[in-house]
Amino acid sequence: MAQEMDCGENEMSNISPSGGADEESIVLPEEKGPAESREELAQQLAQLQARSEEFRHQYLSALAEMENLRKRTQREIEQVRKFSLEPFSRDLLTVADNLERALGAARLSGDENAESTPVLKGLVDGVRMTRDELDRTFRKHGISRITAMGLPFDPNLHQAMMQVPSPDQEPGTVVLEMQTGYLLHERLLRPAMVGIAAVPPPPADS
Repeated sequence: MAQEMDCGENEMSNISPSGGADEESIVLPEEKGPAESREELAQQLAQLQARSEEFRHQYLSALAEMENLRKRTQREIEQVRKFSLEPFSRDLLTVADNLERALGAARLSGDENAESTPVLKGLVDGVRMTRDELDRTFRKHGISRITAMGLPFDPNLHQAMMQVPSPDQEPGTVVLEMQTGYLLHERLLRPAMVGIAAVPPPPADS
């Protein structure tokens, strides 16, 4: 019995007071000082701020790109709306030309004959009213006549068909309009066909 008590005392002496393994086998985490903790927090804050600035830059870039896309789409829609009638408008110019030719023929026949003949006068008035109504429709949809007579020749608006010797006009001045030109808004629909003044040739020696 005494021997059993001695063995129990020896076994109890090998057990640490905490009831576990030896204290030397337990590794406790190393505690950081206040300075090291502040430095680590500052580094984390700097990283978060850098990422936040990166995200902000990406957001602003995407926002600017979307705004540019919106403006570009709006311009394209406006261009389509303004110039979608260009082929139809160009076809209507033939109608305007024919009306002008009809009025020109009436003028060549003499105003006195038109006034003295009620049928002819009514016909001329009807053609003139139709021409005026067509002009109003043109203006409503952005179609305007190109002014040419008496102005310097503009290759962007005029098409020179001939040179007219003219001692009274500066060379390059439009002195003859053979066909009216038109603009659709700011775009050239058809150039005006014109004759421009040129220096007269010197008189031949007699």
